Amino acid sequence: MATTTAGTARPMRADARRNYERLLAEARTVFAERGTDASLEEIARRSGVGIGTLYRHFPNRQAIMNAVFREAAETLLDHSRELAYAERPCAALMEWLRALITHASEYRGIARALMSASRDASSALSPCCVPLYEAGDRLLARAREAGAVRDEVSTGDLMQLTNAIALAAEQNPDDPALPDRLLNLTLRGLGPA
Repeated sequence: MATTTAGTARPMRADARRNYERLLAEARTVFAERGTDASLEEIARRSGVGIGTLYRHFPNRQAIMNAVFREAAETLLDHSRELAYAERPCAALMEWLRALITHASEYRGIARALMSASRDASSALSPCCVPLYEAGDRLLARAREAGAVRDEVSTGDLMQLTNAIALAAEQNPDDPALPDRLLNLTLRGLGPA
């Protein structure tokens, strides 16, 4: 299957596809090194293309972030499908939330971007967020059916909590155990009253 550019459904020419792949590879590297606020000009320069080429493939920062994180989101979705019929639905939900926190912690700034995107359906990150919410809904529904989670707990709340925990971890890089401690502390309050 041919790769398509962010704004079109047309297959790309071979040279455009190479540029697209180089831009994605460099964006992953730059975002990992400097965070998601890193210079798009640097990504273009490292890719050996002009900034106009970057913008032809990715009309804004969120579009390139969406492309970079799409692969990780697919991994999270696959994991949610593996957990969908686990014998212990609440443990499955907790495991998936930990995976979300790990994902949101991979690049400095992604947790903040995901928090904003969750409230903005027009965000270029929305294509990553929507399927994750749907996967979370399924896991949460099973945990509720098992009586392990209160009815008023929502997937939106859980997603915001995971992003908040990832953001807290980002601010405290010298405490690698912080995300798990915060998640455990949070989840103790999810059980039935």
